[in-house]
Order: sequence, then structure tokens, then C-alpha cells
Amino acid sequence: MALRRLLPALRPYIPRFAPLSTAPAVREQPAAGPGALPGRGSAKAVRPPVPAVDFGNAQEAYRSRRTWELARSLLVLRLCAWPALLARHEQLLYVSRKLLGQRLFNKLMKMTFYGHFVAGEDQESIQPLLRHNRAFGVGAILDYGVEEDLSPEEAEHKEMESCTSAVERDGGGTNKRDKQYQAHRAFGDRRNGVISARTYFYANEAKCDSHMETFLRCIEASGRVSDDGFIAIKLTALGRPQFLLQFSEVLTKWRRFFHQMAAEQGQAGLAAMDTKLEVAALQESVAKMGIASRAEIEDWFTAETLGVSGTVDLLDWGSLIDSRTKLSKHLVVPNAQTGQLEPLLSRFTEEEELQMTRMLQRMDVLAKKAREVGVRLMVDAEQTYFQPAISRLTLEMQRKFNVEKPLIFNTYQCYLKDAYDNVTLGVELARRECWCFGAKLVRGAYLAQERARAAEIGYEDPINPTYEATNAMYHRCAAPPGDSVLELALSSWLHLHRMEELHLHPADHQVYFGQLLGMCDQISFPLGQAGYPVYKYVPYGPVMEVLPYLSRRALENSSLMKGARRERQLLWLELLRRLRTGNLFRRPA
Repeated sequence: MALRRLLPALRPYIPRFAPLSTAPAVREQPAAGPGALPGRGSAKAVRPPVPAVDFGNAQEAYRSRRTWELARSLLVLRLCAWPALLARHEQLLYVSRKLLGQRLFNKLMKMTFYGHFVAGEDQESIQPLLRHNRAFGVGAILDYGVEEDLSPEEAEHKEMESCTSAVERDGGGTNKRDKQYQAHRAFGDRRNGVISARTYFYANEAKCDSHMETFLRCIEASGRVSDDGFIAIKLTALGRPQFLLQFSEVLTKWRRFFHQMAAEQGQAGLAAMDTKLEVAALQESVAKMGIASRAEIEDWFTAETLGVSGTVDLLDWGSLIDSRTKLSKHLVVPNAQTGQLEPLLSRFTEEEELQMTRMLQRMDVLAKKAREVGVRLMVDAEQTYFQPAISRLTLEMQRKFNVEKPLIFNTYQCYLKDAYDNVTLGVELARRECWCFGAKLVRGAYLAQERARAAEIGYEDPINPTYEATNAMYHRCAAPPGDSVLELALSSWLHLHRMEELHLHPADHQVYFGQLLGMCDQISFPLGQAGYPVYKYVPYGPVMEVLPYLSRRALENSSLMKGARRERQLLWLELLRRLRTGNLFRRPA
């Protein structure tokens, strides 16, 4: 049994690969009217001017907030920037719970930290906040924030068990795997060094079904408030991570093989979409390696599958990992150290293959429910040793569900060195196959962990060397070349000027902005009230079950909280203005 069964297993849930062409087709656009934008299809003849946004107007920024909420925001943001409190917050929470009892402790948390950062305990209790924010132009990205309160030892044990196959546990395969894609005990607790990202550890298939049911309830809750909401999901919640680990290795080795061939043809160092291999030279190289006979190789590269240009790009190359090309027995690559050919595929037991199939089924159930109620899914990015598989599976769902409009959004971490290549490849594939590209751009949440793991285990650091390089990558990814149909969800308001450069109007609804609930209201609400599509990332869940998530967010975002000085200044200004004008008890309107 092998990973070669992966793509056949996908077929009941995703469409077959559309033939890729190096002379790609373009989505047919209606005739452009007088006010149409180049490459954007038709537009209204007369469009309103781009609305101005004043991020320094405290009165407008906090028009949606009652006075006691402003006071709570000031208190919480100030306490979160206090190092001595953060260092002892776990002890303080424990003592408070003992002194007050559970009921009073819950009330205290709802009046302070929990009430500021979390929307409520369940799908019903969060509805008033969602409707209130919606009335002021701010939507929601729902995220069930419950996280298991595991000890580091328990987390490590679960991770090692779920990321190692039965064959490897019997000693028959671990040493053949790339060390980046092996489970390592020192990094078994994936919560360490992670910023504001909820972590799931695999327990069993029943637990994955439970996570799916939770996500379904999130979708229903979001659909009740609006027809354009989002929910965030993680694929590690939906199945055994061993599958993601091993499939990521397959995809990475196959891509690495492509770049090895490119280097032989004098194209080392080119951007992904600029690298094009000559088919004749590629066939010669593959035949010399003994991967397949010349006749078999010629069947791979046909006009039907790869176009007639005589070259193969990375998208064409990636499409070869498909049951239609009958390549499973040839999926081998040369080992750079030994020079020997090694199989890409690892063996799975029958139960492991069933687990893999169930993950795909759960993804399909969620996407169908989201389409039914008009909610979009954001698939969160995770660690680099899982991410190639996560991105590929998300792309397959986009092919199926993003035909008419973007329903599935992939997440791109711009602190990664290959972020721009990944974005441009996705945009180009969507253009060729005529579906809508949807992406969430973030800087990334696993920086410290990724760097420590690469240094400890001994592989190339996947992270950009500096914060400035990450910022440059973020801005570059936000404006990929060409005029493809795409939608972007951005975490930064700084891209207002980028919208102007791209001739995008807020009414186009092609760029979305998002911030955390409880943070940056002076950005979110002015944008929303000016007509820009803006969303709050809204966690919810029972008080005690959300505390581990909140606790890590407070610690790991302490530097962010210290930088919230401007936000605290605006809060003070608005409080003083209401005091001077006798509006302390005003109701939001």
C-alpha cells in the first residue's frame, strides 16, 4: 500500500485535473462598459470616489462602542503590556479561581480579558456581538478557540504517535524519510514558540468527527448573521497529521526534482513561473537516470496534458502526480547525497489509508455546507512540514468549489522564502483553469519554532532573514502580476494605497481586511464605516476551555500589546471627549 493511492482517493471528492496548457486559456469576460477597468471585466459606468479613511478620528473609530467597553479596552490593553503581570498570570488565574470560585471567576473573566478578546461561549451567545459589529460595517471570521489543556509530555506523546506510521514504528522506513518531514520528539509540542495559533493534536477519528461537527456549527452561526462571512479551519483538526507529513514530503521532493532539472538546463535561481524546461532535454535526462523507458517518458509529455510549446513549467510538472498519467511506479527521484534513485511514496496500512480518505471526506462536507449557507472557508496555514500538503488539498477544493466565486481561501505565510512563488503559481493555475483564486495573506505565526527546528535538525531555514524582507514579501504577494480573477484577505490596513495602484474600489470586494477581535478597532471600524470589506477574527468557546489559547496569546503577543500605544491614546481621547460633552452614557448609533 502506498501514497500512490492518495490521488485516486481524492477523485470522489474533487474534480479531475483539468489539462494544463502552456498556452493557457483565459476566462471569458463580458464586454467592458465606459467605466470598466483593464483586465477586470465590466464595471459600472459611474463609480463613487474611493472613500477617505481617517484613522486618527477617535470619535468615529469608537462610535460603535459603549463607554464601559472603552474603559475595559484601556484596562485590558494596559495590563497586557505589563511584563510582571504576564510573567505570573497563570498563578494569578489559579489563585483567583480558588478565592472566587468558578462562577465568580467566570464573571470576572467575562468582564475583563475573556470579554475583550472572546465573543462568547457558544453559537447562540455570540450572535448579538456579530450583529452589532455587522451594523457598523465589520464582519466576522469565526474561530472556535477551544484548545486541549495538555501537558508538554502529553502533547509530545500524541504528536509522535500520530506523525509516525505503523511501518516506521516497526523500524522499516524512518531513516529513508527527509529529516524535515520526520517527527522529532524535541518539537513534539507544536504549541511552543507559536503566536496566536490554536493547535490540534490527533487523538482518534471520533475526535476528528467532533471537530468537523464544531466547524459545521460555526458555519451555521456565521450564515445566520450574513451571507458573506468567513470561518477559519485547520486541517490538522480533521485527520491524522502523518498523512500531511508524508504527502508534504512527496510534493517537496517532486518540486525539488524539477528545480534540479532546471539547474541542469541553466535556469537555476529563476522565479517559479519563469522556469520552463525544454521537453526534449528533460526527456533525455529522465531516461539517462533510468526512471522510465524513453517510450514511457514520451507518453508523459503530450499536447493533451502539457500543451505544444515544447516546454514544461512547474504547474505542468506538478500535474504529473496524477492517476491519469499512470506515473505511480515511476515516482522516484535521485538522492543528491547518494546518487541513488529513491521512491517518493511511503507505505500505508489499510487503516491509515482509511484515515486519509476520511480527512478528505470531512473537508468536502465542510465545503458543501459553506456553499449551502453562503459562508467562506479560510484554511489556516500551519508548520512548513505540513504546509505543502495543506496547500495542495486546499487547491483541490478550490478547483471544485471556486468556479463561480471564491468560497475556499488558502493562507500564504509571507515570512516564508517561497511565499511569492506559491502565490503566483496559485494565481496562474486559477487563470488557466478558469476558477476564482482566494487567498489570505499573513506574515506568519510559527517563526521562532520554525527557525529553532531547522537549526536543531539541520535543514535550511525556510524563513526570510529579516522582518524587512518579510514586509517586502507581503507587499509583493499582495499584488501578483497579471490580471487574474482573485480575491485577497489582508491583515494590514497599509494596503489601501495598493488598492489604488491596482485600480480597485471597495465596492469590487476583491480585497478584504482583517484584525483580531479586541485589537485595532481604530482601524477596523473606520474601514468598515467607509465601505471597505473588513472582518474581525472572532474566537469563541467556554471560559475555561478558551483560557489556554488566551494565555498563550497574551504571552506571545506581549510585544504587540506594548506597541498598542496609539490605540490606548485614541481610547483616552474618546473617553475624555465623552466626559467633557456629557456623553458617558450614550448608546452606539
